[in-house]
Amino acid sequence: MAANDNLDLILRRHDEIGARLTEGVAGAEYSALSRELSDLEPVVAAIKSFRTKEKERRDLETMLKDPGLDQEMRVMASAELAAAEAESETMAKAIRISLLPKDAADEGNAILEVRAGTGGDEAALFAGDLLRMYVKYAERKRWTVEVLSMSEGTAGGYKEIVAEIAGRGVFARLKFESGVHRVQRVPATETQGRIHTSAATVAVLPVAEEADFVINEADLKIDTMRSSGAGGQHVNKTESAIRITHLPTGVVVAMQEERSQHRNRAKAMALLRSRILDARNQKLDAERAQERRSQVGSGDRSQRIRTYNFPQGRVTDHRVNLTLYSLERVMEGDGLDEIVDALTAERQAELLAQQAAL
Repeated sequence: MAANDNLDLILRRHDEIGARLTEGVAGAEYSALSRELSDLEPVVAAIKSFRTKEKERRDLETMLKDPGLDQEMRVMASAELAAAEAESETMAKAIRISLLPKDAADEGNAILEVRAGTGGDEAALFAGDLLRMYVKYAERKRWTVEVLSMSEGTAGGYKEIVAEIAGRGVFARLKFESGVHRVQRVPATETQGRIHTSAATVAVLPVAEEADFVINEADLKIDTMRSSGAGGQHVNKTESAIRITHLPTGVVVAMQEERSQHRNRAKAMALLRSRILDARNQKLDAERAQERRSQVGSGDRSQRIRTYNFPQGRVTDHRVNLTLYSLERVMEGDGLDEIVDALTAERQAELLAQQAAL
């Protein structure tokens, strides 16, 4: 359990913020303090409940030390003590988890990139199925989804699609989705009923704000071109499409979804920042991987993380050896939380173990 001094500090900080808000603050300070208070309230409630349970446990221990306690009461108190000890340990673990270092990007939006991998047309169709799964999941969470760019497959689905998903806690729930997703099923074009294996790659990037780092305009190569694809005569007349290359890193972003070059440039710059930030994070993860036993949360996109087996109606996440026979629910976005919860719990257990080893 976290040291009592640390818990006291949290309680004092909670009271200090409440007092500051009562005194009256405005603007950015009010927003910052309100958000901090909101984050602290569930932790404070958990600490108070834990301390109440600990007092109950100590009282029961004192009662059992009384030599005059009759046998019937001793049996009842012993049972209550065992229950109190178990509840206290559960509460203590919950508090330890709530106090784990948090990823600064967890509460923010995310860029979702889905690309067809091996498997030709079937891979593109599967990429479309994955996108639909994430859109359905976002709808259940009341998040919003905006497509930034796409390249459609020749038989449907997508060769590549990039979208921004906005809402509170998006990145925290989706960050473990990065990696290779494999599908086993009979393609619609298969005439002999043979099962094919295809794959799609998912990348989830935290949305980088301009304040995160400055991109030097001199480091950018910007090309404009006419948009291609559907859209009528307009796309052939206006050079609204834009491609930006960040010369130091070689990261390239192209955007043509909007008819306004200004809008396409703004979207391209936002995506460029996120990809550069993600590249930095990937490098850090690679450096830290040697110090970690588990790759959960590393975002290693060369790793096959999940298999979707349609004939057997099952989905298996290989990182936590979790198999669910509810593939249809998962593809509808309804069963994805069970997988995300298991991955989150695994990561929390790893962080707790690291702290205990310090």
